[in-house]
Formats: sequence, C-alpha cells, structure tokens
Amino acid sequence: MTDNSLYVAVDLGAGSGRVFVVDLSESGMELSEVRRFSYPASLSDGHLRWNFPRILEEIKTGLASTSAYAREQRRTICSVGVDSWGVDYGFIDAGGQLIENPVCYRDHRTDGVMARLFDLVPRDEIFDRTGIQFLPINTIFQLAAHADHIPAKATRLLMIPDLVNLCLTGCQSNEYTNATTTQLLNSKTGTWDLELIERIGLPSRLFGELITPGTDLGLLTPSVADELSLQGVRVIAPATHDTGSAIAGTPLDDGWAYISSGTWSLVGVELSSPLINERVAKSNCTNEGGAAGTIRFLKNLMGLWILESCRKECASQGLDIDYHSLLDDVASLEAFGPVVFPDDQRFFNPRSMLDAILEQLSENGWSNQSRKPAAIAKIILDSLALRYASVVRTIESLTGMAIKGIHIVGGGSLNNYLNQATANASGLPVKAGPVEATVIGNAIVQAITTGRFGSLREARRFVGDHIELKTYEPKQTEQWKAAGASYRAIEDRYLEAHE
Repeated sequence: MTDNSLYVAVDLGAGSGRVFVVDLSESGMELSEVRRFSYPASLSDGHLRWNFPRILEEIKTGLASTSAYAREQRRTICSVGVDSWGVDYGFIDAGGQLIENPVCYRDHRTDGVMARLFDLVPRDEIFDRTGIQFLPINTIFQLAAHADHIPAKATRLLMIPDLVNLCLTGCQSNEYTNATTTQLLNSKTGTWDLELIERIGLPSRLFGELITPGTDLGLLTPSVADELSLQGVRVIAPATHDTGSAIAGTPLDDGWAYISSGTWSLVGVELSSPLINERVAKSNCTNEGGAAGTIRFLKNLMGLWILESCRKECASQGLDIDYHSLLDDVASLEAFGPVVFPDDQRFFNPRSMLDAILEQLSENGWSNQSRKPAAIAKIILDSLALRYASVVRTIESLTGMAIKGIHIVGGGSLNNYLNQATANASGLPVKAGPVEATVIGNAIVQAITTGRFGSLREARRFVGDHIELKTYEPKQTEQWKAAGASYRAIEDRYLEAHE
C-alpha cells in the first residue's frame, strides 16, 4: 500500500447512509463525503421492512462517485469497508439471492416474544451463554418471532453489512462484531452457540462462517468492478457494527468511558474480555464484540431518537424547528425542571412521542407541562444526561474501574447543551468528537489490514493527532446532584416495576 491510496467507508444507519473517501496519508487525515442517501423503512407484506435493493443501488451510486473522485485527485482507491446498525438480517437462498426484504427492528412482531422464549431457555442461561443484554429488538427475539415463517429455501442468515458484502464480492460470511448483536454467539468460544440456536427452534444451517474485523474478503466481483469503474479494489470487513467502528475510531484515553451518541446512546467502556456475572445480568449490561479482540462493555440506551421524533411530530403539524436554534432556546431556560426516564419502552416507537413524554411526566407528578418545543427538548436532554451519569456509575461499580472522564462521539457530539449537561450530571470531564468516528474507525481497520498501521493503538494515536476535540468541565455540580437525586427516584421506580 502506498501513501497515494484512499479508503472508502460505507456507513449505513437505521434509515440513512453515507459514502466517504478517507485519506490517511502521513500528511494528515481527510474525510470527503461523496454520497448521502436515505431509505426509511416502510410497511410491506405485513411488516415494517427495509428496501434492500434500494440500499444497494444507493451504495453502488456512492461507490461510482468514489471512483470519479479518485480519478480527479489522481489517487487510487485501495479498499472498501461497510458498516451498519446491528440486529437486522436477511435470508439468502442456495443461489445467494435475498429471499425477502429484511424486517426493521422497530416492527412490532417481537411484542411479547421475549417472555415466550424464556419458556424454552431461561433468561439467566441465555445471558450466561452470550453475555448480551436483553432488548426486544435483538436478533434472537426477531428470529423467534420469525421461526414459524422462515422460508424453506433459506440457506443462510446474513446481517445487513454481510448482505452488502455478498453483493460486492460473492462472499457469504458473518462478521463477528455485528454477529454479537444477535445474542446467539457463545461468549466463551466466540462462535455460534448451536445448542442455543437449536433449543429455540432455529435450523443451524442458517449460521455460517464467522470472520473478524480486518478480514480481506477479496476483490470486487468483475461485474461490480466494471459497473463502478473500480477494478482492482478490495473489500475489507471493518468492525461492521457501526458502534464497533465508532469506538475503534475514537482516540480513547485509558480509564475513560465512551458514549456513541446518535439515534441510540451506547454508554460503556472497552475491556479485554467479557464480564459476565449475576450483577451484570441484573443491570442488563452487554458484552459486544469490538475491533482488535476488544469487548465493548456497555448499555444500550434510548438516545436522540426521542428528540428527533418530537421534531418530526412538530414538523408534521406545520412547525419546522431549526435544531441549532432549538438548542439555543433550551440553554436559555431555567437550570432545572421536570425529567423523565428515557428508557421507558413507550418511547420506543409511539404513535405520538409528545403524548408519551407528557404521559410519563404526569405519572411522575408533573402534570400540565408545556408542549413548547424548547421546554420538551430540555426535559429530554436533561433526562438523557442524568441517565448517562447513572449508567456510568453502574459501570464503575460492575467493572471496578475508576472512570476518569467520558468521551462522546457521533452526531450527538455536536450537541453542546447535552455534552455540558453530561459533564454536569456525571461530575466528570467530557471530550466531544469526532463526529465521524464510525467512518474513521471503518477506514483505520481497513488500513491496519493493508499495513498502513501496525495496530489499533497506533491508528488511534494517528487519529488523535489529526482531530480537534472539545472539552467540557463539570459546572453547577451541587444543583445537578440535587437533580440527580430526583431523577434516580424516577429511575428506581421504573426499574423496580419492570424487573
């Protein structure tokens, strides 16, 4: 690999995607977005589904643009990597064709499935085997809901980035970090737990070869390479779970926690091996796979989905709210007011997010609250910050780590109000950035494989040397301690009611 080479990172979120060209040359790091697209899930055949052919065509259009970009720059595309959200999957047939469009994790088919599955395999045993937290969206529960309707001609289950890699290279494999989100991998062996799979009534033939981040999947197929003018370009699997790539791309200091902040909030620390015991199980923390053999010990929390849902609801009523102006209005409000427990399941996919928030506020003793956008946004953001602080304290207790600070990455790292509120609520310094940690992590794992970097540590040092981070020191700590006590009473009531 020469200094003239570029890397392509395809980053798929749950509803929108981007294609970036990433320059990791000695002179610096540069990210160039060449394509942005959306693909909202829609109802089809009785379920909320992703239009995978549309996603693939958008990716191809983006990849063709990278070819044009490289020619203009007189540079060479070295490799392509694809990451995406977790838990969703598709089935392919013996010919490698997708049988039906994947169902979206927000579909209601998993309602009530968790309890039924525990009749087959006890909850404690599933956690002991997998080390993965229990969420209704997990692939294990999606498959349990799907079990009686799995197409007879299905030969393999592939996660979303695995499906894209199949179309680009013809390679059928499951990348490890995304596979861990299925809750079907054995934490001790790092392989599919075939006994668990068979006990819940799934055919083991669906679960194939597992590969690790950094695996070279080979060249683009000749037909794809010719179509996109990308001859000689390889596909390298990054940490294909987007959070796995985001944490790989974070110049994380020793002893610091991270928050990957976006639609969801992933709050955790990096460990060298899974942490599985009764206390971890009770706290519903998780052990997801990371790059370079790391474990992302974390808790998956509701994130800015709550705020964005409220903004969309307001827009549907003719009130278009500018995001930055909204945050300015929030900052001008009084220091404290009502809060909610953000991980209330009623916030998962409600008909009206505003009504769901007001309903919980009323239950918490705050009735007749304002529906003004800034007031609602402040409730959401203060509540998220207090939830983050609570989870960080839990992680400290479970791991025995003395957490020194919190590093926030992803789109939420641009939310100055939430970043400062997180520092205030936790009493810890907060570093924010990079916003494109996922894209960076995707690219540097490719670059490790090609020999540009010798290790993840070296690659992270390079990232740290070439980005600017914003730091937030705790303020108003006594006031936030009082707010935290009020919040924890709400959190405790909710968690006790749902144990």
